Amino acid sequence: MAMGATATTTHPGDDQGVNAPGLQLFVFALFFIFGGITSLNDVIIPKLKELFTLNYFQAMLVQSAFFAAYFVIGLPGAALVKRLGYMRSAVAGLLTMMVGCLLFIPASQTAVYGVFLLALFVLASGVVIVQVVSNPLISLLGPAKTVHSRLTFAQAFNSLGTTVFPIVGSALILGSLANVSAADLTGAALDAYRTAETQTIVRTYAGLAIALAAVAGVVWLFRNALKGEQHEQGSMFGGFSLLNRPRFGFGSLCIFLYVGGEVAIGSLIVNYLMQPGVMGLAAAAAGTMVSLYWGGAMVGRFIGSAVLRVVSPGKVLAFDAAAVVVLLFISANTSGIVSGYSLLAIGLMNSIMFPTIFTLACEGLGSRAADGSGIINVAIVGGAVVPPLTGFAADALGSLRLALIIPAICYAIIAAFGLYAARHRA
Repeated sequence: MAMGATATTTHPGDDQGVNAPGLQLFVFALFFIFGGITSLNDVIIPKLKELFTLNYFQAMLVQSAFFAAYFVIGLPGAALVKRLGYMRSAVAGLLTMMVGCLLFIPASQTAVYGVFLLALFVLASGVVIVQVVSNPLISLLGPAKTVHSRLTFAQAFNSLGTTVFPIVGSALILGSLANVSAADLTGAALDAYRTAETQTIVRTYAGLAIALAAVAGVVWLFRNALKGEQHEQGSMFGGFSLLNRPRFGFGSLCIFLYVGGEVAIGSLIVNYLMQPGVMGLAAAAAGTMVSLYWGGAMVGRFIGSAVLRVVSPGKVLAFDAAAVVVLLFISANTSGIVSGYSLLAIGLMNSIMFPTIFTLACEGLGSRAADGSGIINVAIVGGAVVPPLTGFAADALGSLRLALIIPAICYAIIAAFGLYAARHRA
């Protein structure tokens, strides 16, 4: 995270962007951290589902608690960035994430599902602030003509985190899941089992809290690294006026749908692969497979950062979204490894979507970049809405396969936005 040089900021709409040779590593580190922590939800869901004997809808409330923070904190986060600047706001976000991790300690002591959801909300609030900082900042670190490629490359480090964290998390959190079932226990024995098993979650997040404190300390040392920031001041809710722009409004909707669809699929992977008709894996083995889903996104983002330099971003987005719809159809209508790996392959297609939708929606915002980032982060609340909707569909239809129709609809609309953006310049 070397940031030896002081950065000089030009106007955010300037074709040259920000001259900040050392800041790229700082932003890449932030993408790695918040991506990895977000992906741990995919591992913790089956753990909490078993411990508290939840149905799919109830288990998906983990994602609702986490992504609701985007709706609540998105605009205040943008206001914080405009007041404190990028670097100090990043410190505030990291420290909030640390507090969220530490809240898993009282959550474990009470062994109450609702307290875990509260801890996840606080943790996510810090993630939101860090993300409000990261997306517009990486967009400014270079010429406007390469912004799609640059943000996609930065998102590859987000995917690196989402690939590494589930592997470690599966070993720490899911390792003992198959030893005994909470459904077989009652009364004091059940309470004792839940308290003991949640200690594995506590140890994981306590370690993360220590790491986040260290990172926040390093970033604080470089709090004055970025000079001359320009942010348009105004009402916290003034950013909503940007939704009057058709391109930005359509793009914000697609962020809502993309995050919702991506998170819904990621959240179901473990349970989906455990099904006898799919791959019949044990929980820990299925948990490690989550890294393939996010690892595909990492590989695709490194490749996509090059492809987006020569191919229209809108066309690439439309192609990838349509490919996801096809893969969902294949997974729902096949069995065994074909069904399992078709679902996992969606990660590769997801690779360029968030950064491409973000930059297509935000093109030309100039000094309103922070406002745009705040609204986009509010739209990420799709991760709180689509997963439980998918879980409800799985419960109502009695099939995870049939429930895949929900994310399929999301991706079909995203494909339409890609075609729209390819035909209509900002």
